[in-house]
Formats: sequence, C-alpha cells, structure tokens
Amino acid sequence: MLLSIKEMEVRKLPFAVTFPPGVIDFSGSGIAQAADLLSNGSAELLAHTGGEVRVTGKLQTKVTFDCDRCLGSALLNIDTPFDLFYKPSGAVPGTKEPEVAIDEGEAEMGFYELPGLELEDILREQVLFALPMQRLCRPDCRGICPVCGGNRNESPCLCEPHTINESWAALKDLHIGTK
Repeated sequence: MLLSIKEMEVRKLPFAVTFPPGVIDFSGSGIAQAADLLSNGSAELLAHTGGEVRVTGKLQTKVTFDCDRCLGSALLNIDTPFDLFYKPSGAVPGTKEPEVAIDEGEAEMGFYELPGLELEDILREQVLFALPMQRLCRPDCRGICPVCGGNRNESPCLCEPHTINESWAALKDLHIGTK
C-alpha cells in the first residue's frame, strides 16, 4: 500500500490494514509470519519541514522462529506502537555522494523517494525491530546437549561432559626426554 506524498499534501492519510501471512516478505530474517498482521495509524506531511513525513500507528501479529538455544520452533506475539519520521532522500545535502556525514537526529530518521512510502516496508521493519536480540522459545530454555545433541527441554540428558580438550589430546602421549 503506497502512502502517497501527493495525497498527504491535501490531507492526513489514515490506514487500517490486514496483511495475511505471505504478503509481507520476511525471507532472510529467520522468522515467518504466523497470523494476520493488523495495523492502523496515519501518515501526514508535516508543514514547514521541507517534505518531512510522520507515520504513527500500531501493529499486531504473531511470528515463528527457531530458538537460539535448542533450535526448536517458537512463537512470539508482537504488539507494538510506532512513531516514525521520514525526509525526502534529496533533503540531506550531498546524498548523491556514496558517503555523507549525518547528524544524530538524521540517524534516527528514514528517507523516502517519490511517489511515497510503502506501508509494507515500514511494517516489515517494525516487526524486525520488535524481535529480541536473543530469540528463545522460553526464558528458561535449557538448549541442546553438546555431547549427544538432544534437546534438554524435551528429556533430561545424562551425558557426561568431556573434561579433556580434544585439541590437546595428541600431546598427552608425547614423551620429551630430559638431559
């Protein structure tokens, strides 16, 4: 859904959308959308800012991912508000150059090109920002056994941990004579 800059010049654009799984592309992110993504909010062109756009709203969905400790599948409910600002990509002097220094305020701002902003891209970004750094199936996940590879959450592991560092095992039989 295009949030058109031309339309925003006339009025504030409200939106209330539902995206079923598969509409927004989450490939390469390690997650899959497991329920409809519901979002509502508005986009407006801010007066006297040189084309700055503010997009505010809220999104709700569920995503699945592989747990970082046990590699099992997990489900996460996402319910998050957002308040974002965008400038036209030509608004920063020198943006035609490959690298440009920006100030701290601009680092927290997105940029857009005409004819406007794609709502799907904004929502994808917000879902990815809502994910925890370490994705766990549950806070007390016990992970997998480094010896047998079994999931410690499903059954207790009776494996004995290796106390010898195998990379040094070849040296244990080395006999060095003394003079």
